[in-house]
Amino acid sequence: MAEENITFTLPDLGEGLVEATVLEWQVAVGDTIGRNDPLVEVETTKSAVVIPSPKAGRVVELHAREEDVVPVGEPLVTFAVEVEESAPQAGIVGRVPEEEAKPKRRVRLKPPTD
Repeated sequence: MAEENITFTLPDLGEGLVEATVLEWQVAVGDTIGRNDPLVEVETTKSAVVIPSPKAGRVVELHAREEDVVPVGEPLVTFAVEVEESAPQAGIVGRVPEEEAKPKRRVRLKPPTD
């Protein structure tokens, strides 16, 4: 199995929130964490929430310190995860997989002419 670094960004926490303040990290660099284990507690203008880990792996880097304000989409943490060479890779929370190819044919609709 190979090891790959994956960076998890602050997800959209809903209702137009554009940033969150890191209150407390539940992990430290070097810790091994399971999927859905508590990762970080953040506070928005509406509430404080604990964000779960989207992946199981080893914490390589924390991109924010406690009390830092992090905009949505900015890096929070980088994981080292084990991946099988032949396994298909799925996207993590907050990221849409890239489209591989555009459709080859487009249908153009025209209104009927009388």
